[in-house]
Amino acid sequence: MVRTALVHEWFTTLAGSESVVEQLCHLYPEADLFAIYADPAVIAATEYLRDRRLETSFIKHLPLAARSFRSYLLLMPLAVEQFDLSHYDLVISSNHAAAKGVLTGPDQLHISYVHSPIRYAWDLQHQYLREARLDKGMKGWLAKWMLHRMRIWDYRTAAGVDYFVANSRYVARRISKVYGRHADVIYPPVDVARFGLTETKGDFYLAASRLVPYKRMDLIVEAFAAMPDKRLVVIGDGSEAEKVKAKAAPNVELLGYQPGHVLREMMQQARAFVFAAEEDFGIIPVEAQACGTPVIAFGKGGVLETVRGPTHARPTGLFFPRQDVASIVEAVERFEAERDRFEPSACRANAERFSTARFAAEFGAYAERCWSEFRSKADGERRFVSSAESLVSEYPGYVPLRSGIPGVDDEAALYEEHERLHASG
Repeated sequence: MVRTALVHEWFTTLAGSESVVEQLCHLYPEADLFAIYADPAVIAATEYLRDRRLETSFIKHLPLAARSFRSYLLLMPLAVEQFDLSHYDLVISSNHAAAKGVLTGPDQLHISYVHSPIRYAWDLQHQYLREARLDKGMKGWLAKWMLHRMRIWDYRTAAGVDYFVANSRYVARRISKVYGRHADVIYPPVDVARFGLTETKGDFYLAASRLVPYKRMDLIVEAFAAMPDKRLVVIGDGSEAEKVKAKAAPNVELLGYQPGHVLREMMQQARAFVFAAEEDFGIIPVEAQACGTPVIAFGKGGVLETVRGPTHARPTGLFFPRQDVASIVEAVERFEAERDRFEPSACRANAERFSTARFAAEFGAYAERCWSEFRSKADGERRFVSSAESLVSEYPGYVPLRSGIPGVDDEAALYEEHERLHASG
């Protein structure tokens, strides 16, 4: 049996990356699970965590970790390096911050499923620092130094990964840019079965997300405030709630946080789902399509891979080119003019490409292929060393032409040398 370890950064909410871990737990029911931090309440409420051996790091014992464990970002590399994974054959990390930095040996296969390289440490550093108001002053310089150290560590630990898997082609390009490594693409699982197809739509548009800066919910609200004849419903809460509320008009209804069943019902009834964020993959636009609801989205990031634009034979949405009010207004008006082209059944069929069953089949087959390649390479190296030892034993007077294995650079050359010595007597 292949002894398997699963590594994830933290369990504090159940979002997209946690859905990947859940499916990996189903694929590898005997695997042990490791995480830098896990909220006890989340563990207690989550079956696949509650019923499995889960080891967490020393960070859980640090002051205020339960409320602000992310403040210990600089200690997370040290935390993951403390996990002793030496007795596992296969290590699968679910990474968007530090999980891929676990220590593995040459006889262990490490596959890293990357949701994104550390966004706030690489290409989006300046945006995150501005939004956190850490782009100036002594605190800003401290944050920049910390992220500089994270980049060095993040790049170095990429060498410990045997195979990279990206959750989109967009992230695969980021992996190539940041680590200089190829990544295969396996889209994350979306529970499309939970979202029933509804053919008949209402008279409103829907936007749903956490109200945080990079989601750009304020732009969507402002755009609909400029279109008083069109109704918008907004679901979500967060640090930008007051900013979003200040831009709302009478035709914009802010519902705040809503439970999953309410969000699902609103998705099923909406005329279209409006999405202004640049996401690495973006699960919620897929969920909207699973309801038969087309998507109007900012045309950058993973959404270009999950939504079929107007040039497709059966389109499921359209894109706007810039994160600004005018672009959103123009896209909504264009959607209104072409509404009949976006069939609910086409949206549903497109969403089913990202189902949990598809993920399980693809990742399972991929891991088996990687394991086979890894073991074949290891077996070849063992045969190589065995042949070299045999050659030296048979010809004790043989003088190596180079350091290392006598006079050879690969296995084929070894056998050629062996035959040459036999022929010469």
